[in-house]
Amino acid sequence: MDAAKFLPVLDLSGEVEELRGALLAACGRVLDSNAFILGAEVQAFEAAAADYLGVKHAVGVNSGTDALVLGLRALGIGPGDEVITTGFSFFATAGSIETVGARAVFVDIDADTFNIDPNCIEARITPSTRAIMPVHLYGQAAPMQAIRDIAERHDLKIIEDAAQAFGGEYRGRKLGSIGDVGAFSFYPTKNLGACGDAGLLVTNDDQVAQLARKLRDHGSERKYHHVTLGYNSRLDAIQAAVLQVKMPYIDTWNDARRAAARHYRELLGGIEGLVLPHEADYGRHVYHQYTLRIEDGRRSAVEEVLRAAGIGAVIYYPQTLPQAPVFAERRGAAAPLPVAEQACREVLSLPMHPRLTEEAQERVAMALRAAMCA
Repeated sequence: MDAAKFLPVLDLSGEVEELRGALLAACGRVLDSNAFILGAEVQAFEAAAADYLGVKHAVGVNSGTDALVLGLRALGIGPGDEVITTGFSFFATAGSIETVGARAVFVDIDADTFNIDPNCIEARITPSTRAIMPVHLYGQAAPMQAIRDIAERHDLKIIEDAAQAFGGEYRGRKLGSIGDVGAFSFYPTKNLGACGDAGLLVTNDDQVAQLARKLRDHGSERKYHHVTLGYNSRLDAIQAAVLQVKMPYIDTWNDARRAAARHYRELLGGIEGLVLPHEADYGRHVYHQYTLRIEDGRRSAVEEVLRAAGIGAVIYYPQTLPQAPVFAERRGAAAPLPVAEQACREVLSLPMHPRLTEEAQERVAMALRAAMCA
């Protein structure tokens, strides 16, 4: 197969080329300043992000994972506590909970949206439960009103894992701004990506923001004055400068993703055994991934056909979180997650990015139709 004809799930080359001049200028500005950690560039990005998301505070950190860890710590969650979360997500969701010494309690997902099913949450609440961590998976909002109602009834905190959903919305509010803490990842493949690792914690709580800023810098209020045990989780100035260049484009890019999703629906509708993504009526899906289901145990065969046709496709995710080896010793005590387990057997993500052409989508659709009709 000619590598030049391969169609990847994500192609960043167009974005880099379009913004090359502005990105180089931003990096040059940082180089000229000789200020590479935190500082003015980070403060400017934090202010712009807070304004865009409609929150009081945005705290730049070095990854989306650390945004979750620091958010949990800033809410006072630690050893002996439990946090209820989805069983179907990237490992950092559960890993962050366990890293602070708390216990991740997994519940099943909604079959249509892949997000946490609020109907499964209350049965898993115990006297040790301190918080709920919903994930806005693939860029689609979790059902936040139902989650907030549960949290209020049981006096629980909410940490939104919005790593895949910058610019997404729930009933007109930006995702990440609805709970007590929101956490974003700017890993290069995200719909708003840096040129390396970067993350953001957002909150409307002054005390949470103040503690998060200490925690990201070894627990210090000022140099050599450490008031708690923290982390080395400072955002690099170059990454903040890169994100400042890109952030003004995020709505345009998300709109392009949504347009591509609509075109996929036109091309792929009506194929037996193919379940297309469902867009909940309460939110604005930003399609970080375009993830569908391949029913009847045919996913592997479909993958092979797509691969032979030079089309990239990825499984996000091949196992549930409690199936990770690190949780093996307590697997027997975990609640069954039949919907999440079925999703792990069926999900497949197709090429999706703002510059995906209709011609490329038609090529994907032709190969996918051939695979499903074989």
